[in-house]
Amino acid sequence: MQDTKNPNFVVTDETNLYRLYPRERRAMLPLLKGCASQLGALLSPDELLSLRRAYRRALTLETPVRTASGLPVARIAMQTLLLFAEQIEPDHNILLSIALYPVVSCGAVSADEVRSLWGNDVAYLLSGMEKVNRFDDNRLTANPENYRGLLLSLAEDIRVILIKIIRILTLMRSINHHPDDDWVRSVAFKANYLYAQLAHRMGLYKIKGELEDLALKYTNREIYSKIAAELSATKRAREAYIAAFIKPLKKKLEDAGLHFEIKGRTKSISSIWAKIKKQKVEMSGIYDLFAIRVIIDTPREREKADCWLAYSILADMYTANPALMKDWITLPKSNGYESLHATVMGPESKWVEVQFRTRRMDLTAEKGLAAHWRYKGVKSDATDQWMNNIRDILETAESGPMELMKNMKMAMYDKEVFAFTPKGDLFRLAAGSTVLDFAFAIHSNVGCRCMGAVVNGTHQKITYRIKSGDTVEVVTSPSQSPKQDWLQIVVSSKARNKIKQALNESRNRSAAMGKELLERRLRNRKLELEETLFSKTLKKLGYKTITDFYLALGTDALTPDKVIAKYNEIQNHESQGEVHIGADEYRIQENDGSENASRSSDILMIGDKDIKGLNYKLAKCCSPVYGDEVFGFISSDGVVKIHLKSCPNARNMRQRYPYRLIKVQWSGSTGDVLPVTLKVVGQDDIGIVTNLTSIIAKEPAAQLRNISIDSNDGLFQGYLVIGVKDNASLSALIRKLGTVKGVKEVTRS
Repeated sequence: MQDTKNPNFVVTDETNLYRLYPRERRAMLPLLKGCASQLGALLSPDELLSLRRAYRRALTLETPVRTASGLPVARIAMQTLLLFAEQIEPDHNILLSIALYPVVSCGAVSADEVRSLWGNDVAYLLSGMEKVNRFDDNRLTANPENYRGLLLSLAEDIRVILIKIIRILTLMRSINHHPDDDWVRSVAFKANYLYAQLAHRMGLYKIKGELEDLALKYTNREIYSKIAAELSATKRAREAYIAAFIKPLKKKLEDAGLHFEIKGRTKSISSIWAKIKKQKVEMSGIYDLFAIRVIIDTPREREKADCWLAYSILADMYTANPALMKDWITLPKSNGYESLHATVMGPESKWVEVQFRTRRMDLTAEKGLAAHWRYKGVKSDATDQWMNNIRDILETAESGPMELMKNMKMAMYDKEVFAFTPKGDLFRLAAGSTVLDFAFAIHSNVGCRCMGAVVNGTHQKITYRIKSGDTVEVVTSPSQSPKQDWLQIVVSSKARNKIKQALNESRNRSAAMGKELLERRLRNRKLELEETLFSKTLKKLGYKTITDFYLALGTDALTPDKVIAKYNEIQNHESQGEVHIGADEYRIQENDGSENASRSSDILMIGDKDIKGLNYKLAKCCSPVYGDEVFGFISSDGVVKIHLKSCPNARNMRQRYPYRLIKVQWSGSTGDVLPVTLKVVGQDDIGIVTNLTSIIAKEPAAQLRNISIDSNDGLFQGYLVIGVKDNASLSALIRKLGTVKGVKEVTRS
């Protein structure tokens, strides 16, 4: 049924989609003539003939002649064509693409036919229009900034975006009093937050202002009508006031010898409403409801002086408000904006804002880094410089700006992709991002539980590479957790950092579980690990760090029983003297085998009485000599191992095998020369080793068997294997070695 308020649309049903009413047909006649005039001047006779045939073919198909919102498809296309030619440029390929889009989208003409009849560039533009229109839905409310990036990446050509801006303006002009209020508000939102901003960045200020005004009209008709009525009622008086204000000011500035241009303008309805909300005042309280800009032509060295001269002339004529003074000449804004703003009380007690700037400052403000959309607070992004180039082409190209834009592909978006969630949230990702990147972009927990995704209705793995426009529904599982190989799948630093963090947390949890598991097993067996032997156990099992060791226990790569068995093995070897001295793999080099051989009890009394016939060995782990306090440990082969009471292994043997300990004491006479290892630490001075060996050589009761020295950062650490007969001789030697210059410490090892 046709709407009674506006003949531009109908309340649609399945039947109305396929028919036009006589009134609508009559409304298209002037549009047809206008389009014929525009296209006739641009297209060749063959191209015009092919276009007519394409439309005749489309009319034979059973395809809708109006959009789902009730607007005639052909009328919207013709209005867009004419508006583009009027507002921007009557470009051959663009106008032809606009005219062809309805017949191509309904299937009357194929892409191959377009390339054959009208060329690759027209086909390219139509492809971009189709991609952009495919995602022209209500999901913009999710993120306007990202949606803009999606449009630019899909369009691949700025001319497609220009077509889209003009089409949205055509649509906005056509939907006044449309019965579907929700749809109208959705269109108005897109026009305001997406296309108006794009138009502004390209320098299409008139289009931007109209889009914002119409958006306000459709979203808050009461406010729009009120402001429009007030402006309309005061238009003539306002224009007369501005003229009266400018006339004496112009005369004074000319008398001062300044060369300048004066512009006056009234704010748009949407700008006035924004000021009313921001300043919380009535329309009469807006100081810059209409503003005057004085642009001075002057050399660079006189810029500040001439701007202040012009200001002083204004201040002499009218009362200035110091609180509203804005001096961005003395101290420019961070974006380079320079201007001197003064608000004065003009005739009839009305506030007027006057801006003073030079021609150079004006160019900087309008086209340079400090462009209007920047200092008005619109968020900038990576497209800023590129958009400036587009605007410069639109404003300065003497002829054919669209031809110059033809080769300006939007390569900046080759490095980004944009994808939707099923709810319409839009995410900006690096090119090459996978489903896993997308999941982490949503939330860390979603990423850590990601199993895959449903992309455009099809199940995909986490390795699927996202394409612009994809709708991605992430599939999660509570049992899923990050894996090491995920680091090779993701491309974003956020996802990589979150995966590393999760892996570290998982490792720490597993390591803590492993440590707890081992400690529980040790408590059950009533065992206590000796630190030195525990460190040796880790190395024997092949683990470089304690964290890796506990992680292996926590992930069942290693069992506590295996650890305890290895520990006992090392402990038994230590207790039997079978472990070499030192963690640095230093070994005693013997000049005879006397200390390895089993001896009969000659210099030792074993047991409460001197038990004859028992064999013993001096343990290598502590190397006892005659006179040391010692004890005996009966090994499994019946040989008594002699250990120092201060031996590192003594505590463990006493706790675990008290029944195998036996009392031992030296007999009245000294025995053979026995090896003892001394550890010497000191400064790495020239000759210090010679001094040490000289002292040992002078001792009749000591023999140097081996020496190993290691120096680092001016310090040395050495191990000396000395043969001595008793601990008295050893103690005397240790005292003498300690007196050598540069030696800091001599200890028995």
